[in-house]
Amino acid sequence: MAGEIVLSQTESICPECFARISAQRIAEGNQVMLKKRCPEHGPFEAVIWRGKPSHASWSRPKLPAYPRAPLTTVERGCPWDCGLCPEHRQQTCCTLIEVTQRCDLKCNVCFADSGNAGENDPDLRGIQGMYQALLAAGGPYNVQLSGGEPTVREDLAEIISLGRSMGFDFIQLNTNGLRLAREPDYVRRLKEAGLSCVFLQFDGLDDEIYEKLRGRPLFREKERAIQYCREHELGVILVPTLVPGVNIHQIGAIIEFARTRLPMVRGVHFQPVSYFGRYNGLSRDRHRITIPEIITEIENQTDGMIKTEHFRPPGAEHGYCSFHGNFVLMPGGELKPWTAHDSGSACCRGEDGGLGAVRAQQFQKQFWTSPGSTCCSLEKGLSLGGWDLFVERIRTHSFCLSGMAFQDAWNLDLERLKECHLHVLHPDGRLIPFCAYNLTDSKGQPFYRKGSRNLFTVERRTR
Repeated sequence: MAGEIVLSQTESICPECFARISAQRIAEGNQVMLKKRCPEHGPFEAVIWRGKPSHASWSRPKLPAYPRAPLTTVERGCPWDCGLCPEHRQQTCCTLIEVTQRCDLKCNVCFADSGNAGENDPDLRGIQGMYQALLAAGGPYNVQLSGGEPTVREDLAEIISLGRSMGFDFIQLNTNGLRLAREPDYVRRLKEAGLSCVFLQFDGLDDEIYEKLRGRPLFREKERAIQYCREHELGVILVPTLVPGVNIHQIGAIIEFARTRLPMVRGVHFQPVSYFGRYNGLSRDRHRITIPEIITEIENQTDGMIKTEHFRPPGAEHGYCSFHGNFVLMPGGELKPWTAHDSGSACCRGEDGGLGAVRAQQFQKQFWTSPGSTCCSLEKGLSLGGWDLFVERIRTHSFCLSGMAFQDAWNLDLERLKECHLHVLHPDGRLIPFCAYNLTDSKGQPFYRKGSRNLFTVERRTR
């Protein structure tokens, strides 16, 4: 087509049959499309980049860091051999453990399609087996307890304490916050058990948004959950799912809400909507928002206080998967950027992917937790003279803005998938990249989520 420029070749899958097919990244004006054709089901396309910073300027090559303990062999190729296979090009940074498939909400947007599964929750012995599986796969890694909604379990504090006793020193809770808002004593028990921080579903400041995405008004409950986390010194990361036509206009308001609740709210992690799980009915480009569009909205909606140039591509996962910017809130209310990025020869030969994963782990441990429980201090070994105040504020009032663009069957790029550092522990013991684990076809049928024996629930309960 006139005006199209083929940028590069890759591979993807067919949204109808999951067949692996060739794909092209094609520039069309200010956007980049992923275009592909299935021999049986025809052509598909999806926007993957729109606006500035440009697609070319965001490139960040990295040297591969292969899994230390791969659990599968290469037989059919990506994305069929996840486990991780020896050809995966990034080591694990964070692993999700789904401790339940139950949930106390029925959100219109849900990666896991929670609440529809009939499986029993793994018991503590099963959870111990999960932790042991992560250790055998090269851990300990940073852990996110997820589901379903983990707080429906009465023994969540015991699960956290068990993980801590086995050497997992960063355990994060992925939650809608409803129980945290109802039971401050429950928050206290999680903190005392060793919970590091709360990854809180937070889609905006208006109940109309929650009614559209979550099925009921929830904003006051979100506020109470944050209040109780503050009282018990639990760091909170706000996690908005961004849906065009629903809450894009509140990006700046969410950032301001978080900024005024420092230091216990440590930042905001935006997740542009993807079409899998319980939200697979729309795949047209007007229903997507890409990384540069989010960054542009941040600058526009903060009146330039936060600028596009304050953000960088990731150092761990594939460069086109996410963005991040780090700031410090100064005493007068000013946000100063301090995003660290490497320079020099690495730009020519590629950065060390393994080192990037380690740095990502350490960043979460240091800057996503309560400043009162930060395990490291930037002050150690530094003599910065007039910068002492700035350095101390980094420790106590750091503010992180980031986002991750998950892939679905329409925009899946296997080169990106091979560099995923966020993995889910499958019920059969494998480690699956997040986007592959949650992948569903055009009819909502899962790719990896179902169909394998659960080693941590069924087998252990029959002994």
